[in-house]
Amino acid sequence: MSELKIAPLIKALLDTKASDLHINTGDHPSLRIDGSLKKLNYPKLIKSETEELVYPMLNDRQIKKLNEKGEVDGMFAFNEEARFRFNVYKTMGSLSAALRIIPTKTPTLEELNAPDLFAELTKLHRGLVLVTGPTGSGKSTTLASMVNEINRNYYKHIVTIEDPVEFLHTPVKSTISHREVESDTENFASGLKYVLRQDPDVILIGEMRDSETISAALTAAETGHLVFGTLHTNSAPKSINRIIDSFDAAEQSQIRAMLSSSLQAVISQALIPRIGGGRVAAFEIMINNDAVGNLIREGKVHQIYSTMQLGQGETGMQTQTKNLVDLVNKGIISIEDAITFAYYPDELKRQLGLE
Repeated sequence: MSELKIAPLIKALLDTKASDLHINTGDHPSLRIDGSLKKLNYPKLIKSETEELVYPMLNDRQIKKLNEKGEVDGMFAFNEEARFRFNVYKTMGSLSAALRIIPTKTPTLEELNAPDLFAELTKLHRGLVLVTGPTGSGKSTTLASMVNEINRNYYKHIVTIEDPVEFLHTPVKSTISHREVESDTENFASGLKYVLRQDPDVILIGEMRDSETISAALTAAETGHLVFGTLHTNSAPKSINRIIDSFDAAEQSQIRAMLSSSLQAVISQALIPRIGGGRVAAFEIMINNDAVGNLIREGKVHQIYSTMQLGQGETGMQTQTKNLVDLVNKGIISIEDAITFAYYPDELKRQLGLE
């Protein structure tokens, strides 16, 4: 692999501890370091050079899909040093690519400094746990660490359905079946349709993209399985609304009822620049207790945030605002970055005494 044209760019990514590599025809290659994009001291790429960088990552099936659809997702292993999730796409007839590094070692929850509640959620036998946030917020890493916790401590059958498979788990106590969309199953909904015949205890869904996938996930959670899934949403209430709004009005009452009984928790996270370099995760945590369940069932999702605010000490819930205030007061993140990434910046400013 070291003879690949892309090797110097990947080595630059590894040396700088960047998270992403961007390759675009007509521009310098760029790295995302601590959340900011920085252009490399590297010549601007012409079309043929971009193709020489990108095509070796693709197999015949992926090249066919790229030509037909204009974009394709996949995984790329660079020796034993690193694995990458990539998206190759066409821009004005030329190729572009975005590569995100996937750690070759799955971090433990302790290494992520995750709240104790995360480990408690891995002990559940049934229900739906959502990890939400924008692209690049560390959702996949958090989920992988929770699966790793189960794998190290419990004798379970874990089935992951991903596009593409990101973290590869070596079986410890658990048995693990990794399934990749298009390679191993047609799509998320199809994979979930058949997963119940595979005797799973734990199901990880890489992305809950549509109503069919969400409905299948809720059914699996209701029938005695622990289901982990992701959504590209900010905050717990917005995540719940996203699920409900994915369905027609006639179905929403039933979905609210299913959610109120099967949802266990929503973790919303953002990665924020750390003072001195690196990034730190800020978490919002909603636990589905009786009060929250009633609000979901009655269509009063807008009142959930107030419930989260009131019960943070006793319920294990945590608003993002509280977590950001703690991180600022500990000198881990700056006030400016806290405000930039806050779901509720005005509330944060009040709690920091800025208003």
